[in-house]
Amino acid sequence: MKEIRPWLKAMRLRTLPLSVSGIVVGTCFAFYNGRFSWWVLVLAILTTISLQILSNLANDYGDSENGADNEDRVGPRRAVQSGEISPDEMLDAIKFNIVVVIILTLSLITAAFGFTNFQFLMLFVFLGGISVYAALNYTMGDSPYGYRALGDVFVFVFFGLVSTIGSYLLYTHTIDHVIILPAVTLGLLSVGVLNLNNMRDLEADAKAGKITIAVKLGKIKSKYYHYILIGGAMVVSIVFLVLYYVEVYNFLFLLAFIPLLIHISKIKKAVTPADFDGQLKVLALSTFFYALLMGIGYILY
Repeated sequence: MKEIRPWLKAMRLRTLPLSVSGIVVGTCFAFYNGRFSWWVLVLAILTTISLQILSNLANDYGDSENGADNEDRVGPRRAVQSGEISPDEMLDAIKFNIVVVIILTLSLITAAFGFTNFQFLMLFVFLGGISVYAALNYTMGDSPYGYRALGDVFVFVFFGLVSTIGSYLLYTHTIDHVIILPAVTLGLLSVGVLNLNNMRDLEADAKAGKITIAVKLGKIKSKYYHYILIGGAMVVSIVFLVLYYVEVYNFLFLLAFIPLLIHISKIKKAVTPADFDGQLKVLALSTFFYALLMGIGYILY
């Protein structure tokens, strides 16, 4: 192994707050309904972070192998692309991370359900398996789904629905309608982060044959798509507030609309790939900020 800095860059630590946003909301709503476990919380966060790191390492390797990481790419240079980490070293790290994910997933399932609820045990073993598949096959394999404009669907499902509803289910052992709209909101915002990344890399991806929604739509229409994602998330949030209002603290998440609206105004003016790159961190942290405020707003009473 080389020094730690290239590995930290490859893990892309700035993506981790976004990955746990669903866990935050699911946990807070479970707490609001009288169900909580520190073990489940810690293991859920660790499992989610390990899956996100696995995805980041796999993307680093896959995009390098498929030619999407080239001299036209605007974002931070990837570890394999730059030669700081060899492809073989990255593959070894990916394999090691898969083992870590399996151990953490089984520990999480055991902490949440014990050995008595076979149906939930099998459900989360299945979810763990397809989560690993999704993490690996976004850019790796013979036909990566990220190269076929399917990344948005997977991000919506896993960062929104699975993360939020799944974490709530770990605590409560039931699915409640109250968690569905927040899950949809986080899914839309997470797809927005991916779309922002894809708008930044639109020209480089098109040259490399990586077909994303942004490549399909082009520069102008992909911006409108972005407005729909962020605006749609805010509309769904307001509908949720109207349907499930309990007390004044529930309005807290509206504060997250401020950076989101500023973000939309910045995207309207964005022209160069660097303009889009500068907003990636903003949207990811705004999503995490939204998740925190949404959750806190329902546990303050």
